[in-house]
Amino acid sequence: MSRLNGKRTEAERDGLKVNVAILGAGRIAHHMAETLNAMTEDPRYANLVAPYAVAARDGERAATFAKQYDIPVSYGSYEELLADPEVDLVYIATPHSLHAEQGIQCLKAGKNVLVEKSFTANASQAQELLDVAHEIELLCTEAIWTRYMPSRGIIDDIIASGAIGEVRTVSANLGYVVSGKARMIDPALAGGALLDVGVYPLNFIDMVMGPRPIKRINTAMIRHESGVDAQSSTTIIYQDGTIGIADSSMVSVSDRSASVWGTKGYLVCENVNNVASIDVYDPNHRLVKRHDVPEQLTGYEYQVASAANTILDGKGECPEMPYADTMRIMRLMDRIRSQWGLKYPFE
Repeated sequence: MSRLNGKRTEAERDGLKVNVAILGAGRIAHHMAETLNAMTEDPRYANLVAPYAVAARDGERAATFAKQYDIPVSYGSYEELLADPEVDLVYIATPHSLHAEQGIQCLKAGKNVLVEKSFTANASQAQELLDVAHEIELLCTEAIWTRYMPSRGIIDDIIASGAIGEVRTVSANLGYVVSGKARMIDPALAGGALLDVGVYPLNFIDMVMGPRPIKRINTAMIRHESGVDAQSSTTIIYQDGTIGIADSSMVSVSDRSASVWGTKGYLVCENVNNVASIDVYDPNHRLVKRHDVPEQLTGYEYQVASAANTILDGKGECPEMPYADTMRIMRLMDRIRSQWGLKYPFE
């Protein structure tokens, strides 16, 4: 179990830190370790979280990782990590195909979980994982960092202000060459561009459009020789006549831009998966205002802080990425893959 399960008053929260453990020791786990260390040195977060443990299937690898980042505890198996009563929050940094199984194991061991995107490989797995979290009453949230970043609030405020009028179209793209990575091209690990890369443009569109009903989806993809999707283009046509356009690729480099088009102007975001600035233009394409995004540690700190505060508040869902939003994205990606005729071997 975790030391911090249950609700508490503000006074009871005082002095409590959330011990974070990292499950997996791959590339993204290193980014999280760097983030946790930076948070311990930042007065905004120093009394909120503590890097506590790392687990890998290779004990020597885990020990080397722990030494590199001054993490107190390392384990050569996930089971040992889950048996440690000092672990409050587990960050799952393994391939998509393992997220549901490992997330459920964590929850049943009494651990809150922050699950790297894509949350799971499909909507069925996602629902199973969230059902367990709801039943056990622990935090289970998706680590899609753009949902938690300050840039999201800035975009929301611009749209709410009426600066660009009524939103009619949202467009976003992301592409970088990662097809040489074994995990990315392995169907058994739910590889492909969609779950790793395409998830960002789709989330950007969803953050602007919200849960409005979809009329139809037009989508096409190019397969990698391994069978997974290498690149794709998707147009979402909503029942109210608005449109979302998402392009993604793991075989080419895109400009990573995201735009919201309105009846009185438009906004353009630099880098859809880590927004650096937001420019607002009038109907004559004149720059009206540039909104700079606050300086960040790594960008991961916002999701960690949200998860930690949610745990200390005794709640089960982070407000930035509630269950409904995660499920909407997972169902959307299932629907897109269904049109492609793309199934993973375990489905």
